[in-house]
Amino acid sequence: MDDSLKRQALEYHEFPVPGKVSVTPTKSFTNATDLSLAYTPGVAEPCLEIEKNPDDAYRYTSKGNLVAVISNGTAVLGLGDIGAAASKPVMEGKGVLFKRFANIEVFDLEVNEKDPDKFISIVKSLEPTFGGINLEDIKAPECFYIEEELKRQMNIPVFHDDQHGTAVVMAAGLLNALTLTGRTPEKIKVVFSGAGAAAISCATILLELGVKKENIFMFDSQGLISEDRDDELNVYKKMFMQSKDLSLATALMGADVFIGVSKGNVLTAEMIQSMFSRPIVFAMANPVPEIDYKVAKTAVPDIIFATGRSDYPNQINNVLCFPFIFRGALDVRASEINMAMKLAAVKALTYLVNTSDEQGRTLNSEYIIPGLFDQMVLPAVAAAVAQAAIETGVAKKSIDLMEYRESLIELTNKLRV
Repeated sequence: MDDSLKRQALEYHEFPVPGKVSVTPTKSFTNATDLSLAYTPGVAEPCLEIEKNPDDAYRYTSKGNLVAVISNGTAVLGLGDIGAAASKPVMEGKGVLFKRFANIEVFDLEVNEKDPDKFISIVKSLEPTFGGINLEDIKAPECFYIEEELKRQMNIPVFHDDQHGTAVVMAAGLLNALTLTGRTPEKIKVVFSGAGAAAISCATILLELGVKKENIFMFDSQGLISEDRDDELNVYKKMFMQSKDLSLATALMGADVFIGVSKGNVLTAEMIQSMFSRPIVFAMANPVPEIDYKVAKTAVPDIIFATGRSDYPNQINNVLCFPFIFRGALDVRASEINMAMKLAAVKALTYLVNTSDEQGRTLNSEYIIPGLFDQMVLPAVAAAVAQAAIETGVAKKSIDLMEYRESLIELTNKLRV
């Protein structure tokens, strides 16, 4: 980042008031009557109703539209373990995205606790306050254990966006890329650079889509995840272990797909030229992709290429996923976000590209995933997630899906203003 942009970023966060979020009352509070309703003695009435029926918290408080964005600051963006306090600007930013794209309220909570079990205990104790938990920027492999335990112990949706948000958007783009090139998931060879939270979740969702485990080659900083490794591998990496060792360059020979969730410039032009014809490359390291867009297009002009950057085509951005998944989950009061709900989001995003957007675009090599401001993403994804929650029995509230979709279109129009 150049000095001018650094200065602008700091000024943006400091002025006119520090930070990016605030709390705004939703009820009138201008006279003594309002005071008596909002606080004592009137506030006792909803308290007593909730005591009798805890689910009435959804009637009388903001719980049903309130998500906690929670981090311990151990894996913040590409900055690493910078601590809970230093993660706060990112968590506030996440709150802005929830509000802007899905009208969901957020409290950001930065928890100064690295011990996984203590962190789990802290988050679990917050269940009365929130309708859902969005975990963020927690390092692997602890993030897997933390999410698994919280999902097991809590009765509200728990979603680690670094894992699943990336996976959902990647999978949607990949399905469209496969359609464009006449491939099917069952027959492709996929090479990963990176074996952290996002990579494991991406690979797991690929299995759900039909990719064969034996056709997934996953590399971490020490090389291929294989039986030849003499270092200790966590259980999540072992799920994708190959029988013999290979170099990244060798594994890429004849591969159909490369998925990068690692660091910049690990690929060369020669590597992608060795892949199968019309390769699919998702170079998602940010801000520097595993290979530069222009280098890749020069080396293989018909490549299908995606990155995490907004200045190149086919941006793989979690914002296409997490606000809308939570919108659907909250609106049917889901107890969890399960695989069926994530796959519903994948299919909804995939389908949107196969219908013309507001600019009249249809599926092509530089349009395999909807844009961030596509107005149909909210109604399509949230409705699909809500339907999947109902069909899989995790929804606690029944809704008319046609009416719900119409209400989401109305919400989208309001959010555009």
